[in-house]
Parts: sequence; C-alpha cells; structure tokens
Amino acid sequence: MNRTIDYIIDKESGGLRVEQYLRRRGYSAQNLTEIKRMPESVLVNGIHYYMRQTLAFGDHLSVRICETKCSEKIPPVNLPLDIVYEDEDLIVINKPAGMPIHPSLNNYMNSMANALAWYYKEQNKPFIFRCCNRLDRDTSGLTVTAKHLVSGNILSDMVRRHQIHREYLALVRGQVTPPFGRIDAPLGRKSGTIIERTVDFEHGETAVTHYKVISEKNGHSLVSLRLETGRTHQIRIHMKHLGYPLIGDYLYNPDMEYIQRQALHSHRLAFTHPVTGKAMEFTAMLPDDMLAVLVQ
Repeated sequence: MNRTIDYIIDKESGGLRVEQYLRRRGYSAQNLTEIKRMPESVLVNGIHYYMRQTLAFGDHLSVRICETKCSEKIPPVNLPLDIVYEDEDLIVINKPAGMPIHPSLNNYMNSMANALAWYYKEQNKPFIFRCCNRLDRDTSGLTVTAKHLVSGNILSDMVRRHQIHREYLALVRGQVTPPFGRIDAPLGRKSGTIIERTVDFEHGETAVTHYKVISEKNGHSLVSLRLETGRTHQIRIHMKHLGYPLIGDYLYNPDMEYIQRQALHSHRLAFTHPVTGKAMEFTAMLPDDMLAVLVQ
C-alpha cells in the first residue's frame, strides 16, 4: 500500500525533530523504524530528511509509506463486501452475521479478511489485515479496518484509550426494567471453558455498559448499548446479568425461536480520523433478521 501523508509545520512545532513531530501526531516508535527502512520516506520541502533533522515553521513535510508485504495466511476469496466508507487510510465495513472477522481453523476461507484480500488483489495492491474493532462471527454491523501501518497504529491506540465510540443494538425478550441504566460488572473467564466469560467480582476485569430501551414490540425489547470498555462478550454477559439475555445466543441464552444467532448489531461508530483529525460518524440499519423479530 502506497500512501503519502502531508503536513505543514505550525509555529508550535517549529524546532522539533522529524521524529518528535511524528510521535506527537500519533506515530509509534515501531512506525518510525519501519518508515526509515522505506526509500526516501521523509521529504521536507521536496528534500530527503532524516528523522533526527529539525523542522521549521512553514515547512512542508511529506511521509511516504510504501508497504509491499502481504498477510500470507489470508487467501483472497471473492465474497460480498458491504463497504460503508473508504479513503486512503481506512475502510468502514458493514459485516453480515455469520462472517468471521479473520480466518481460523474451521473458517479459513469465509472471513471478512478473505473478502478484503480479494478486494485488494483486484486492485493489484498489497494487503495487510489490520482490523481495529473486532466483532464476533455472529454479530453484524460496523467495523473499521486500517489501510496502512500509521492509521493502523493510531486507530488501535484509540481503541485502547476508548476513543472509538461504539453503539450496539440488541434484542431481548420482555420489558426491560429499568428501561435505562449502567451495568458495572467485572468479567473473567468461566472455569472449564476457553470461550465463555462470566461476571467475576473477585478476579474479573472492569467492564461497564450503558443501556437504553429504544422500543418494545411483539414481546421483545430493542435495546441500545454503549460500551465504556470492550471486554470479550461484554454485552452478551452484561444483559444476561441484568436478567435480559440476548435472544439467539447459543452460548449464553439458546433461545432460537425467532433468530438463529445472537441478536446483536454494531449500529454506530464515531471517532476522529487518524490522519486528518476530522470527526467521523457512521451508522448501519438494523439487519433483516433482527427487524423481522419486531415486525412479526
């Protein structure tokens, strides 16, 4: 992937070394190490600069990223891909339920990563998979993938700092009481399984979810959920802990009468663009299988 990122040096940044300026823009030390290995990767006013050289107010700094390697263990497969937004730095995808994010032993050729590898191959571009907010296989909705090492690092750091705001929609049976609130219940591994998690007030990691009922139809509640933390299966376990488990959840509530997968959808993503600094916000409509539960 080739990408040139341009900066105009402001007064506050004049006198900084190139590496200092880029670190302040969110580049990691590993990013800088990799960029230094690329040919003429740093230009200032069209002249090749080293990372230790000093910038002046008004300088035009260009960082030229040239990645030639590919994710070798992700074979390209021609699969449908619902791209909500794309630019030179990232792709936002509306992932369908049933599609894993990345290949695994039993899902080697049917993942979102396989579909993206094909998408890049068709454009004759190298592909390195950098998904920044992973979703469970049977959770539908929005996820963001970085196109190069810099946007990948900055987006991943934003995830760690809880700067990517995520809103989910879920379906549960009954009338949720109270209709809104905050669930603060630490989560840990459930003994005897490597997959399941459970509320563990003694040894679990902090987990906080905010919820609000959006509508009630046909004996079910549509609930909006906002994550403060991003633990594995957090929404699924927290709603069960509240007394309203998600329908269709084979692990925590195998209520398959109306839907055959956990009724959970990544509805909204909001974050600051990792390169431009622009505010970004995306939404994805409720998928048909969840909508059908409400309109029967």
